[in-house]
Amino acid sequence: MKRLKREKTTVEKMIRIYCDDHHVKKNHLCEDCFELNQYARKRIEKCQYGNEKPTCVNCKTHCYQQTYREKIRSIMRHSGPKMIFKHPALAIMHFIDGKKY
Repeated sequence: MKRLKREKTTVEKMIRIYCDDHHVKKNHLCEDCFELNQYARKRIEKCQYGNEKPTCVNCKTHCYQQTYREKIRSIMRHSGPKMIFKHPALAIMHFIDGKKY
């Protein structure tokens, strides 16, 4: 899977884990999480680094608006540790990407 596509998938899975754990709609993103996922996908698509995109924590360019940045950080803190059990391949690739870029 190409880097940017994998990044979109990883972010979506993290948002889904968070939404399932915190919001009423199970197996579907609530409106706020759906909006955040759409926003994240657009930011990834427009990333100036393309397939050489670093992981967000290693990126020097803050491309998210402040409110979205706070939301995604909270989601990543919650979902990150759960990714290794729910989506191990994506979690491992994200870890490798963090070391590579």
